[in-house]
Amino acid sequence: MVAGVETGVEKGEVRESAPETTAPGLSVRLLGRTAVCRDGIELPVPASRKCRALLGYLALATRPVSRLTLCDLLWDAPNDPRGELRWALSKLRVLLDEPGRIRLMSGAAGVEVDLSDSRVDALQVRDALQAGIGGMDRAQLRKLADCFTGEFLEDAEVDRQPGFSGWLIAHRRRFRASEIAVLEALVRTADQTAAEVFDDLDRWLLLAPLDIAAHAALFRVLARHGRIHEGEEHLEEAVKSFEAEGLDSVTLRRLWLAARETGAGAASNPAAVSAVAPMAAAALSRQPNGDIQTAVYEETAVFGKTTADATSGRASIAVMPFTDRSPGAASGGLAEGLAHDVITRLAKLRMMFVIAHGSVFALNARRVGPEEAGRMLNVDYVASGTLARSGDRMLVSSELVETRSARIIWNDTFEYHITDALIALDDIGNSLVASIAHEIEVAEINRAVLRAPDSVDAWEAYHRALWHMYRFTAKDNEEAQNLLRKATQSDPTFSRAYSALSFTHFQNAFLHRISSRATEIDLAYAAAGQSIIADEQDPSSHWAMGRALWLRGQHEDAIAALQRSVELCPNFAPGHYALGFVNCQSGDPAAAIHSADFSRALSPFDPLLFAMFSTRALGHLRLGEPEAAAAWALKGSARPNSHAHTQTIAAHCLAVAGRTAEARALMQHIRRLNPQYRLDDFLTSFHFAPDAAALLRQGAKILES
Repeated sequence: MVAGVETGVEKGEVRESAPETTAPGLSVRLLGRTAVCRDGIELPVPASRKCRALLGYLALATRPVSRLTLCDLLWDAPNDPRGELRWALSKLRVLLDEPGRIRLMSGAAGVEVDLSDSRVDALQVRDALQAGIGGMDRAQLRKLADCFTGEFLEDAEVDRQPGFSGWLIAHRRRFRASEIAVLEALVRTADQTAAEVFDDLDRWLLLAPLDIAAHAALFRVLARHGRIHEGEEHLEEAVKSFEAEGLDSVTLRRLWLAARETGAGAASNPAAVSAVAPMAAAALSRQPNGDIQTAVYEETAVFGKTTADATSGRASIAVMPFTDRSPGAASGGLAEGLAHDVITRLAKLRMMFVIAHGSVFALNARRVGPEEAGRMLNVDYVASGTLARSGDRMLVSSELVETRSARIIWNDTFEYHITDALIALDDIGNSLVASIAHEIEVAEINRAVLRAPDSVDAWEAYHRALWHMYRFTAKDNEEAQNLLRKATQSDPTFSRAYSALSFTHFQNAFLHRISSRATEIDLAYAAAGQSIIADEQDPSSHWAMGRALWLRGQHEDAIAALQRSVELCPNFAPGHYALGFVNCQSGDPAAAIHSADFSRALSPFDPLLFAMFSTRALGHLRLGEPEAAAAWALKGSARPNSHAHTQTIAAHCLAVAGRTAEARALMQHIRRLNPQYRLDDFLTSFHFAPDAAALLRQGAKILES
């Protein structure tokens, strides 16, 4: 219990209530002691733990589950478990089915339970967290918090069943993280004079005693109430707990000192917490069992999240070691190698703060789950996953969770037929990095767009600008420039903001302000230079410089800069696309096609997808393959954010392919939307080699005839 603080929940106390006992219909409680109520009357649940486990598993399943899977999950392999499964299902049918309503169904597709019109606490929590709790009022949050009456399926432990035990442990961790997220939201929105805030803080700390944010919140509340003695007592108890776990306690002391001296001013500032919280994680990597080189790397990487990073709001992520579920798998194999590879590749993107491998591997060795690790490391996102090999197949499942809300923002499964495991892992690593980077960028853009424009910080201004920049209109491009200037003024070291600003000037020179082309080229070049000065190791800096050099007609220098961007980060999709963009016009068309394909593989939902299609189209056109060129160009022109140049490429490719009527119809559509647009604008914007220029002039003659 929090030292010196009176609360309503003691350690080990069960907060139990019947599930919606006064409500009509069926209610199921899985968070705590398993209970089922129909029309307000609690029904006798089978005494068999495996029956309760089966109910919980089927309730959370999103599709029918095969009988073989259920047998393997809950019964010993040497025995024939089909009879036991039938017996357990018969008990659940008695419990769940009603006259005229069959809820438990068993067919060729497998076994499933229909609880769509029922109240299931675990499903209510899962759905609420997935939708996001940010917009909930306190009454909704309190109702959600009351769902947590205990551990998930606390009376359904099944001995000697590793498959079910692994599933149960993972879901218990997930629901514990969900409860913490709800409690944190309640504390954050509470009237700080209300006594209930201490109850919520006590529950939070009991669930996550090493969550630095929970201690910071308690320090803030105690300081506001002038309860300095209780704050000192809690600090000393917390320091003992942290040091007993081998964690650095200096963060706690700093947080309490700031809260006490400034009336919680620093403790209530998320930036102050973010700037120091990774210190505890760094200490783990310097334990006696760690090697010196790793400790030095951790010192740089973990403490590298400076106050400047925190105040600019940059996203942070921890990638936990993957779990190898292959038969006979040993630690330190392919699964851990995959996680290490993903960490390294994400760090090379330079787009977010990435906790280095030493800390996450040390936490994993201490059996700290992904959600708890994310909170201990105080990161915005945590990625985790599993790997399983069977014969010539490799299956990798991964998910990305927003730490503070416990919301799953992405999950996917990658399946490969392997002849060479290392090649397969390289491909999977590419997919994981691309997916994680893309989903975080989308999440950050969505968050930034919802903020009031006058309240955004540098990081949010940058992501708000991206939303405008990738719409490819003159008005949106101007708004993006304003936001990016704000970002660079707030944080002059923000290389990504400078590279994006360079791209907005590239857009003007290429598309929107061709009459001021020379001025915009100079501005694009200057912003790219600022990006390199801010961070020469950022691949986006060299990407921006490569595009600016291309605008200046310096083909070889542009190629060199773009190659440097992909050397710094082989997973940087915009760099590969830009190489294709340059080569499709005046370089190697086959190389252009390869770059376009590779960039699409790395970023299949990229906002520049239309341009990747068009790049491939121009490569085919120069290779004398007009039909293929037309097909790819049409894909590019059909994308929702494609611009006039992309659509004109499609019109030219159609014309060269002999599809004259379609080509002219498309050109008429372009001129309806852009009455001032001329073919000269298109030809002036690109740097076509003589062979490409001749083909496009051929298309232009057909379009103008």
